[in-house]
Amino acid sequence: MIVNGWLEQATVALSPNRDQRPEDLPVSLLVIHSISLPPGCYGGGQVADFFTNKLKIDQHPYFETIKDLKVSAHLFIDRQGGITQFVSFDERAWHAGLSCYEGRERCNDFSIGIELEGTDTESYTAAQYAALVAATGEIMATYPLISPQRIVGHGDISPGRKTDPGISFDWHYFLSQLGGAAL
Repeated sequence: MIVNGWLEQATVALSPNRDQRPEDLPVSLLVIHSISLPPGCYGGGQVADFFTNKLKIDQHPYFETIKDLKVSAHLFIDRQGGITQFVSFDERAWHAGLSCYEGRERCNDFSIGIELEGTDTESYTAAQYAALVAATGEIMATYPLISPQRIVGHGDISPGRKTDPGISFDWHYFLSQLGGAAL
């Protein structure tokens, strides 16, 4: 259940990388991303540290390349299916960057961003799909302008710049599971 913009079953780790949405744009898009820090490494809390501006740059050489980025997502789903929420769904998370959907730029203004712990090429876990389906069902019930047709990958709204969630994301499986959860 979502209460006042917060998914009840999620752990909260508030990100400073957020702001207010434009008042005249309802939430109408769900964007699925992937992330792992360092790339291809799972667990350890670095994604949460990154989204809350607490990443220790000296922990890995890759972190030097992202040290000045200020990003977040609404939800992060780890490999075990655990969900962390960083930004209220009613606020704008900084997840999409330069983006465009159906001719409308600045997708952060009207979208919810969900990050899956993973890479473009490594399969996501059954626990992640189950958590994603459950969270998406709650999101669609609360934000009725989001339909299965308005769920996209980051690569769809930022082509040439982003590729996630990548070829490893099973869209057919996810949408078929969502169909059962959305009934």
